Amino acid sequence: MSHGKTAYVCLPCRASYKQPYDSGRPRRVCPRCARTLIHAGSAFAAPPRRDRDAWRVLGVLLNAGVRFHKSCCGGPGFRPRTLREVRERLTYARRAGVPFARALVRYDVP
Repeated sequence: MSHGKTAYVCLPCRASYKQPYDSGRPRRVCPRCARTLIHAGSAFAAPPRRDRDAWRVLGVLLNAGVRFHKSCCGGPGFRPRTLREVRERLTYARRAGVPFARALVRYDVP
């Protein structure tokens, strides 16, 4: 069953591909390196390929299970954009005992 286009990401290639979502075909491969693509969500916008830090941030988010899906208000909500924001949230998660994925999407951390 198709629900429009969604983004799939290859972190090593720093590439994103918009493809129709098909739950019957969960595994997608990168056309550049043949590694498995990560489903990023329909509200995902890829950073420029040359922006290594942004791709490192994205890798932390995707590997923690954070995705970019549209919400009732139109966007995926807060996502950190800098390595500093990621470090702050991961430190908060360790100290507070909060799951990384939940800490990463917090706008403010105490």
